Amino acid sequence: MAVFTPLTDPQVAEFLSRFDAGSLVSVEGVPAGTENSTFFVTTDRRELVLTLFEQGEHEELPFFVDLLDYLDEHRLPVPGPLHDRDGVALHTLAEKPALLFPRLPGKHPKAPNLAQCRELGDALGRMHAVSRHFPGHRPNPRDLHWLLPMHHKVLVYLSPEDQALMKDEVETYQGFFGDAPDLPQGALHGDLFRDNTLFDGDRLGGLIDFYNGCTGDLLFDLAIVINDWATEPDGRLDAARHDALISAYQTRRPLTAAERDAWPMMLRLTALRYWLSRLLVVYVDPPAHDLTPHDPDQFRTVLKARLAHGALPLPEGDE
Repeated sequence: MAVFTPLTDPQVAEFLSRFDAGSLVSVEGVPAGTENSTFFVTTDRRELVLTLFEQGEHEELPFFVDLLDYLDEHRLPVPGPLHDRDGVALHTLAEKPALLFPRLPGKHPKAPNLAQCRELGDALGRMHAVSRHFPGHRPNPRDLHWLLPMHHKVLVYLSPEDQALMKDEVETYQGFFGDAPDLPQGALHGDLFRDNTLFDGDRLGGLIDFYNGCTGDLLFDLAIVINDWATEPDGRLDAARHDALISAYQTRRPLTAAERDAWPMMLRLTALRYWLSRLLVVYVDPPAHDLTPHDPDQFRTVLKARLAHGALPLPEGDE
């Protein structure tokens, strides 16, 4: 159960009284999630999601509020946080930072079909087109600058073969991205796996959980998506899902020549990013709560497949 801080009905009712959102009918803890306490809240007027932030850098929460407000104002399918009668979104509840969101329709797609891939590609392309003008700034916490020091922490736990693989990859990324031209920048989701989307049938209900949101290379975001949404269990890319997603993306934001050149390397870098972050959770910095960590080997498999088979040809787009 991922409710680390239980709440009582009177606590939630008092919290709701600050907002123009109706009166409490029921509150239910949500078992999904690994970092924060989440509750479904029903009022006499609407369905809401209440999140208590259990860990992480709380001083960065205003960035996430500003980003979600910005994307919501641009009509992206995101849960724009509710603001109270004084215009304030971020509050404290049970001594934890708290945000209230509208509950978006749908559920996580376990095996996305082509229509769902096109929907996601279109939404991500729209998001990146407008996020280039987002005025906020939060450096990407999981880019190459993070990989360089952090990969040393897990080498002792790896086989000699995997040690060599990880060290060689990081050195390769340093050489490639150190000399590569600057890539288009903007605000990123930073973790847009299937379980951070909601679909009502083939219709995208929303992009959720922006708590890895940051600013940086837009291509980083797209590579994370492809490595999850268009990848088979053996790590190989599925051409139909890959093309459906990227073609839809490019109708909203065509990739530049520099991005096309960097694409195979970015797929590898983001695969290693998750292999490393999952290894760190298993061996170095286990979660504060009794939760089963994700399997690091999944992204070792993805990385080895990218090395063995390369990237698929990118669909054409109009620059």
